[in-house]
Amino acid sequence: MPAFVMDPARITSYRDGPLLVRGPFVLEDQDGNPIETKRAAIALCRCGKSRTRPFCDGSHKLVRFRAPSGLESGREPS
Repeated sequence: MPAFVMDPARITSYRDGPLLVRGPFVLEDQDGNPIETKRAAIALCRCGKSRTRPFCDGSHKLVRFRAPSGLESGREPS
């Protein structure tokens, strides 16, 4: 019987918006405590203004958050 292989989680960065996480994943805080998610896909805040952090609540639109969907030019990945 072949082993079942799940596709890895996919994280999509949206221009001026959140990171969308799809697929099997575990979300934890910095201490390793699980953060409960009730969906197979979640949006993570990038603007820092969400009232439901680490999840996105759409506040990026109100604060006019700007960021590219890809790597910012002139910056090296860490």
